[in-house]
Amino acid sequence: MNRMSMINAFDPSTLEALDPSSRALIERRQRVLGPAYRLFYEDPLHLVRGDGVWLYDPQGQAYLDAYNNVASLGHAQPDVVRAIAEQSATLVTHTRYLHEGVLQLAERLLATLPSEMSHVMLTCTGSEANDLAYRLARTVTGNTGVIVTQLAYHGVTHSVAEFSPSLGQGVPLGAHVRVVPPPDAYRGETDVAGAFGRAVAAAAQDLQEAGHGLAMLIVDSIFSSDGVYADPAGFLAPAVAAARAAGGLYVADEVQPGFGRTGAAMWGFQRHQVIPDLVTMGKPMGNGYPVAALVAQAKHLERFGREARYFNTFGGNPVAAAAANAVLDVIERDALIQHAHRVGAHLITQLHDLAARHPAIGDVRGVGLFIGVDLVQDLSTRAPDRELATRLVNALRQRKILLSASGPGGNVLKIRPPLAFQIEHADLLITALDEILSSAP
Repeated sequence: MNRMSMINAFDPSTLEALDPSSRALIERRQRVLGPAYRLFYEDPLHLVRGDGVWLYDPQGQAYLDAYNNVASLGHAQPDVVRAIAEQSATLVTHTRYLHEGVLQLAERLLATLPSEMSHVMLTCTGSEANDLAYRLARTVTGNTGVIVTQLAYHGVTHSVAEFSPSLGQGVPLGAHVRVVPPPDAYRGETDVAGAFGRAVAAAAQDLQEAGHGLAMLIVDSIFSSDGVYADPAGFLAPAVAAARAAGGLYVADEVQPGFGRTGAAMWGFQRHQVIPDLVTMGKPMGNGYPVAALVAQAKHLERFGREARYFNTFGGNPVAAAAANAVLDVIERDALIQHAHRVGAHLITQLHDLAARHPAIGDVRGVGLFIGVDLVQDLSTRAPDRELATRLVNALRQRKILLSASGPGGNVLKIRPPLAFQIEHADLLITALDEILSSAP
């Protein structure tokens, strides 16, 4: 989220302008949750219910959700709710007992991945999955270095926060971490993929000279926090080759682009014709239930399995497995990968038409239902317009449409709705954007 649209403190005049109910909740929140939490929007939103692509406030007003991919299929999706309730009423244990549902989930996940990927390790969150990936990469390579993109976000555990630069300067990167610019930095290069690969090779060399070596290159294959970069397809291949040449592993962070969101395949990395050493997944996996996973090539787990036991009390419990299996059922039954492609293509076309009418839109990027809209002060310089992005996000909230912004300049509208999003919902969003941009000074 654009940090200018995230609020953690309110001056008295701002609080006074809010309705009494919101003001009371904010005061309670600040008192009991403390200063580290943030709220979205200048006028924070109080939500009590969700249904599909809609979220509802206490007065029953509906808000179109074009942002939240945690409920990847849609809020309160009936099949997932039913699966969770039925399993909760039957058995809740952990993975030290045999359970058919847990094994079924692992087998189904592996069936969607390249044949080289052969083992599943279940966690509760994407942060845990990325933390485990780092432990595994250190064991396999004997190195400690990590390469990430400039504004990457990979999680909040101590180890993972050290290679999540999007958390800000208050959460410093580890001495063993190197950042490389995201795809936009190579605009104008004749070989964009090669330029990115050379940047990774240079970072790996720097880690080697500093005595860290390279344990892993970890990339969110939609570059979500960096500003959403899906193209060109195949872009990652030289970087993966450079990481492996330096002795490191390639970790595909699929927490955001995974589970069909790109509309091209089940996993974002598949658009780049690369085979990961490790794949991590999270948010969309249980449609809001805390379940996540690390998937590894067998050769990478041999030493780790000999030297360390892995156990997670809640990771992969039967209820989590039921939720995740239900998500896979719905993706297959409702052909949601194809649906994301169809609706996303319509939305991207409409956004390009919008850009032709509004010079504040400098670029439209994305694939499927993961799209970034670059807002600029000037088309020739492409200087980011953070202020406009902040105004747009908050103006859309007032029109009961929820979005966020990302990127180094805080100027990229991030469109990432639940997969239940339909063409008519896309048209509602386009109409609102058109009206707000037309009225902008």
